[in-house]
Amino acid sequence: MSNRPILELRSRIRSGLRELFDGQGFVEVDTPVLSTEVLPEVHIDPIAVHVDGVNRPPHYLQASPEALMKRLLAAGSGPIYQFARSFRAGERGSQHDIEFVLLEWYAPGTTLDDAASLLDSLCRGALGTSGIDRISCSRAFTELADVDPLSAPLEELAAAGRRAGLAPPSGVAREPAAQQWDRWFELLLAEVIMPRLGHERPTMLQSWPVSQAAFAQIDPDDPRASRRFELIVSGVELANGWEEEPSRSVLETRIVAANQIRLADGRALLPTPERLLAAHGPGMPEGVGVALGFDRLVMLAAGVRTIDEVRCFTSRS
Repeated sequence: MSNRPILELRSRIRSGLRELFDGQGFVEVDTPVLSTEVLPEVHIDPIAVHVDGVNRPPHYLQASPEALMKRLLAAGSGPIYQFARSFRAGERGSQHDIEFVLLEWYAPGTTLDDAASLLDSLCRGALGTSGIDRISCSRAFTELADVDPLSAPLEELAAAGRRAGLAPPSGVAREPAAQQWDRWFELLLAEVIMPRLGHERPTMLQSWPVSQAAFAQIDPDDPRASRRFELIVSGVELANGWEEEPSRSVLETRIVAANQIRLADGRALLPTPERLLAAHGPGMPEGVGVALGFDRLVMLAAGVRTIDEVRCFTSRS
């Protein structure tokens, strides 16, 4: 069977996205796939490559171009986007793979309102949708799981999971209470909340609990929430992003915390990205950063169930 239709679909969607971003004043950039620095995240394992021999510190295949694109921002790049080859160890499934394509962009001086407008335009062009819904984590969890994550303690969140028929996350009882809370939140999100969102039109799930902030700013109007969102289409997480936290001290604190959770979870400690931290000074602008799964976008456009159906090569090829 010819692979031409897949190639044409990917090319057509990519061309449309380039036209959208170029028309809004973004500049397409390229950043290295291999770098000596990596941004430590709790649930993402980068792939180490010993280009200088096993006795020297490794380089890392980048799980996302985030750290390198932020260094461009601090150097005055203005709004930028990239189709980035990205790599994550141990991720293989119907909507995941070890190597995949991220469309990532950064828009200095913008807010989540601006991001919603851009995402609406993006989905209209690529998926033929019309409009975008926006719902807070508080409302979504209250309506769909009868629990408010901005106020519920661990016991209430776990009880909501049990009411939904969910088994406790593996090994959760041995973890500190804060990590147990996050595990139950993530399980409810994946099994109860997300599958029911984005079926009429794309949905921005926003105002995430602070423990799930990643590198987002805390909401000045509600210190329990962060300015983070995920975009969900037909029950599929298509993109995630946030209003970026520009403070070096805050970023460093969150990186240290992520590494501590990694250690407690039996994952490798990752080196502190000193050049990224150094970029978080006066030159680092506030604004929104977004990462969108390009392969998932093509999957949704094609109306198929797996990203492998819209790729000519996979990690098993």
